[in-house]
Amino acid sequence: MADQPKPLATVGVATFLDVGNPPIDLLRVQPGVPIDGAYEQVSVLLGYIRHLVREGDMEDDHKLLGAADYLSALAKALMNDIEIAKNRLH
Repeated sequence: MADQPKPLATVGVATFLDVGNPPIDLLRVQPGVPIDGAYEQVSVLLGYIRHLVREGDMEDDHKLLGAADYLSALAKALMNDIEIAKNRLH
């Protein structure tokens, strides 16, 4: 029986939310998350971010805009980790 290819998954190296001086990475993407699931979560996050930015801009609400900033850091980390996983195949 031939070896089945391992499903593509996050590698767990992308970090987000730096704190302190010098900056220390507070959070990291978990390794082993199937890429399809990670993409789905990025899509959901981007929808929330869009809503928060629109509402925060209309209401001049800096808390909504701050929440959008945190979520965008998470979405970017997920996308970066997915790209790292894809690049490791090549």
